Amino acid sequence: ILKDLDRLRRIMNDQDRPVQIVFAGKAHPADDAGKQIIQEVFSAARDPGFGGRLAFVEDFDEQLAQYMVHGVDLWLNNPLPPLEACGTSGMKATMNGVPQLSILDGWWIEGFNGRNGWALAGSEGSDRDQWDSAQIYRILEEEVIPRYYAVNNSNGIPHEWVWVMKEAIKRSGSEFCTRRMVKEYATKFYQPALHSAEEMLRSAVPRSAPGSAPALEG
Repeated sequence: ILKDLDRLRRIMNDQDRPVQIVFAGKAHPADDAGKQIIQEVFSAARDPGFGGRLAFVEDFDEQLAQYMVHGVDLWLNNPLPPLEACGTSGMKATMNGVPQLSILDGWWIEGFNGRNGWALAGSEGSDRDQWDSAQIYRILEEEVIPRYYAVNNSNGIPHEWVWVMKEAIKRSGSEFCTRRMVKEYATKFYQPALHSAEEMLRSAVPRSAPGSAPALEG
């Protein structure tokens, strides 16, 4: 999202529809590439051209993550496919009514249904960073920001945005929750394994006919 800073400044500093982006996270001490990304984000956050609308929150931890997953309006996620292991933070955010804009990788491949957020396929070419960033900017400009600011004049509520929020909750709350996971494990693995074990025991232990049990010698 930092590949075209001029375009990003125009998006974020729009007088009628301004945008704020908050970054947070940590890099492993041995992850030089990750540390370089954080340095780029930190440098952009100090750029006066963003007018303080781009921020990097330091000392990321579980408490800060809790604030973010239920306190922001949109969850941005742009991994390099297929390197996203899952993306549980996005699941938590959508359960709190936070729509997600993400490249189709990790959980979003299954989670996105066309109504609960926004998605882009991601490029596989050598210039995929430029292509992906251009798609993110386009979706923000043409779809996300207009819908967020489309407020109903009678009550001041952005009904179209609220509709996406409800879809996000409905989708993640029913399909990406512990209840569904445990139920699926039970029906697909635990119960079949138990039945298989019972069958193995029945076939391994011969049954004696009534009255044919051997007599015990005393």
